[in-house]
Amino acid sequence: MKKIFLLLSFIVYLVFILPYSITMAYEEAPYDIVHKTDTYEIRHYSDRLVVQVVNKGGNNSFRKLFNYISGANKNSEKIKMTVPVTQAIEDNEFFMQFYLPSKYNKETTPIPTNSDIEIATIKEGYFAVIEYSGRASDKNFEKHSNILRQKLLEDNILIIGNSIKATYDGPFTLPLLRRNEAMFIVDWKN
Repeated sequence: MKKIFLLLSFIVYLVFILPYSITMAYEEAPYDIVHKTDTYEIRHYSDRLVVQVVNKGGNNSFRKLFNYISGANKNSEKIKMTVPVTQAIEDNEFFMQFYLPSKYNKETTPIPTNSDIEIATIKEGYFAVIEYSGRASDKNFEKHSNILRQKLLEDNILIIGNSIKATYDGPFTLPLLRRNEAMFIVDWKN
């Protein structure tokens, strides 16, 4: 009986705790919360350096970025994964971005070997964010993006641009434990 209990405890650890603890090891883009409601928060982010793929269809963007941080760059340097991975659509172009660890700047960032990958800076600004769990599906993202949009309109906060999808967890994390976010750049004057 004791062996069964130990085995079940180990399985629970693998299924529930290990995926959560692994995601917590990733460096996250720092921010300050400047306003919080029951539904959303307004965050101030400083400039952030990213590598991104911009295309019309979004195919293989994650794989290209993952290859870059795995050493497909001119230095053959492995780069630690960070969170979140963001996705957005602007002017019919699909953007997928990996944030670079804070130790890098424009001069020290390894140059991509794949011409589809570019190094860019996301400018400092204010972002309205709603957090949700579950799958990072388009349907779940659109649902929460619409909730956030409606609340921002009710609170007379000006939205600048389209919604941004931010995901924090790998595909093996149970949906209940996943952290996802829908974001908008906003004109925050406070």
